[in-house]
Amino acid sequence: MSRPLHRGAPAIRVTSSSNDLLDSQVKEQTEKEEFDRNQSSHRFPFWSLFSDNSPLTKYDATDNGFASDPFTVGTPRSRHRLTMLLLKSSLVVIVILALTGSFWWTLSISTSSRGHIFHSSRRLQEQLVSDLWDIGELSFGTSRMKEIEFCPGELENYIPCFNVSENLDSGFSDGNEYDRVCRQGSRQNCLVLPPMNYKIPLRWPTGRDIIWVANVKITGQEVFTSGSLTKRMMMLEEEQISFRSASLMFDGVEDYSHQIAEMIGLRNESNFIQAGIRTILDIGCGYGSFGAHLFSEQILTICIANYESSGSQVQLTLERGLPAMIGSFSSKQLPYPSLSFDLLHCARCGIDWDKKDGTFLIEVDRVLRPGGYFVWTSPLINVQSSLRNKEKQKRWNFVRDFAENLCWELMSQQDETVVWKKTSKKTCYNSR
Repeated sequence: MSRPLHRGAPAIRVTSSSNDLLDSQVKEQTEKEEFDRNQSSHRFPFWSLFSDNSPLTKYDATDNGFASDPFTVGTPRSRHRLTMLLLKSSLVVIVILALTGSFWWTLSISTSSRGHIFHSSRRLQEQLVSDLWDIGELSFGTSRMKEIEFCPGELENYIPCFNVSENLDSGFSDGNEYDRVCRQGSRQNCLVLPPMNYKIPLRWPTGRDIIWVANVKITGQEVFTSGSLTKRMMMLEEEQISFRSASLMFDGVEDYSHQIAEMIGLRNESNFIQAGIRTILDIGCGYGSFGAHLFSEQILTICIANYESSGSQVQLTLERGLPAMIGSFSSKQLPYPSLSFDLLHCARCGIDWDKKDGTFLIEVDRVLRPGGYFVWTSPLINVQSSLRNKEKQKRWNFVRDFAENLCWELMSQQDETVVWKKTSKKTCYNSR
């Protein structure tokens, strides 16, 4: 007899309808998650600044299974990003403030200087009108010049603002009478006539050594009786004055220049430029023979001397084509800026360097550059004559001691010539 079979739990048969039900449930769950995610993104608009679009992993969830809030203060990653955002914003604000301040500063400067620019442009316009007026007058040519009269004969040597007799009448003395003083109404509106029989100067460089006698006011007696060293360096012929410094009859300027170079410590005068000597001021230059000789060595020498009605040093020097100007060294400050010259030369120039408590030497120190030289030729320097004459010895001692106080170095002393060198050490300037 057969025993009945034991039946277990009835088997579940999965049909196609069951599969569709499962798929619909999963789809609904997915759509719900997407809806929640969209809602959270709308709720927090800055989510994209901190989220990295990566799927949620197990490291992004907390212990209870929920995802961590990106705006939680305790999250290190969110603090770092927030700090960077604040720094960028601060930098933008600083740049904007800087640009604004610069704009206002530029605007204020332009406003304050507007008045100065206006006045400057007004002056330039007035000067332009004046220049155009002068050009218009010159454009009339000869017909316009006929309106200007010639100066009378007594004004042959007329120099604007220069009148020694009037200066003496006004009480000027001690060399101040040679100053140029422009008084009201002293200007002459006339044409100064050239000397009688004036001839066109010879072409350079011949005109440097030979000039016409008719072009200058000088006599043979003045030539041979002149006590100046450089004045004796010329010969008077029938119609010409020849500056023959190499003649055996006169003192040679070449030998004199060579002596100065040796006293400085150079081989000859052609080494002046190597020693830094390029510009020279020749005080009481005679007739410019010293500067004419050094011109061939590419050295510029300017002459300055007092006015002379006859045998003018400046007139003859200019006639030779060399730079020269009328000026009184012993009255006012020279019209040159400080540290202008490399060497100052005085060969029997007639200046008493011991007068006025050394003011003249101070002026020499002003126009000399540091390391420059002062060359002085005078009978006062002769040791033998100074020993026999106590007054000369006293004057020479004053000049020598004053030069030492000016921090000048005595380079050499030969016969009647002495050479000092201006120091370039700051310590000496601070101590004097």
